[in-house]
Amino acid sequence: MELAFPWPMTQGEWLAWTSAAVTVLFGLLLLFAPRISLRVLRLQPIEAKPEAVAEARATMSGFYLGLGLCCILLAQPMLYMALGFSWLFTAFGRVISMLSDQGNKPYNWLWLLVALVLSALPLAFVFGFAA
Repeated sequence: MELAFPWPMTQGEWLAWTSAAVTVLFGLLLLFAPRISLRVLRLQPIEAKPEAVAEARATMSGFYLGLGLCCILLAQPMLYMALGFSWLFTAFGRVISMLSDQGNKPYNWLWLLVALVLSALPLAFVFGFAA
């Protein structure tokens, strides 16, 4: 088996690859700058609980990095579908929060839009809307 970096060739592949690259960037920020990332996410760990920072480094960054890097390195449609649906469920969770947690704030609307765009890019490629 020959390992080769699958560079995107079509516009649809570039859209999906861009979503994966942004996901990897989010993961790298969570891994190497967790306190800044948590501040951007409007979360604040307390000094008595340093494991909150470990949660950002491990669980949050690990998911973003794992899925994003698999999409970039393997470029398989099913992986791009997983990426798209992951971002779509992120958007769904944000909508649920806006409806039930008094979260109808501009911050949530902005991140809802980001999640919808990051889900639409790979899903458009996978379902053939972008060739």
